[in-house]
Amino acid sequence: MSSGERPLSSIDVSTPSVARMYDFYLGGKDNYAADREACAALSEQAPSTQALAVNNRRFLQRVVKVLAAEYGVRQFLDHGSGLPTQDNVHQVAQRVNPSSRVVYVDNDPMVLAHGRALLEQNERTAVVRADMRDTAGVMEHPDTQRLIDLSQPVATLFVSVLHCIPDEDDPAGLLQRVIARLPPGSFLVVCQLVSAHQHIRDSVTEFMNRSTGGNWGRVREVRDVQAYLSGLDVLAPGLVEVSTWRPDSELAPRQRTHEWIEYGGVARL
Repeated sequence: MSSGERPLSSIDVSTPSVARMYDFYLGGKDNYAADREACAALSEQAPSTQALAVNNRRFLQRVVKVLAAEYGVRQFLDHGSGLPTQDNVHQVAQRVNPSSRVVYVDNDPMVLAHGRALLEQNERTAVVRADMRDTAGVMEHPDTQRLIDLSQPVATLFVSVLHCIPDEDDPAGLLQRVIARLPPGSFLVVCQLVSAHQHIRDSVTEFMNRSTGGNWGRVREVRDVQAYLSGLDVLAPGLVEVSTWRPDSELAPRQRTHEWIEYGGVARL
């Protein structure tokens, strides 16, 4: 399922992209009218979505900082990385240690173009155009093999992307395939959209699947995410709503509304 290289002109500006919608919610400029209209419609169904996106981004930054500073991780593999924004994974990790190496994986042509432009002068970072479900294509890509040493621990990130994978493509199986290729001492970072309300799960799933032309999985339940990491050593504070994962301070923003949340955590292999 790994995609071949396509030119920037192949971007479909009439169909919303999850990466561009996320960019809009984070205050970015790399989005189009279709993305903004989809965000407006989504926010009517789930008003906390923009706050959720911001808190999810902060979770990613805290996780990378903690793994780099407290656990000595120097290699990061970011699946479904999305468009570059402020304080990307490589910037957070390389502030802790300039030798940190990062591979971003995405199949959106706009992500590829913007990411490569941003990272042109950074020899320890690369953007790989591939479908994150294609574990062999990701792990055996020349840039992954150049930057990621599989004899040393790797932090593998699936942050707010597993809800883009349909059940028939087996997101849990994907995680197991990735884990099987990682050395002991590696880390798996997972979070995804969940809701306790079936009408939210169903309505948002239907809306996003229709809006993105089928590039969506589903909003799941807490128990689904718990099953992803079953049997693994989950770091404290465990699996949680992500704004409560090792907050920077008691004043750090929390997710205040709960029609849906980002739920996840970090496991050590």
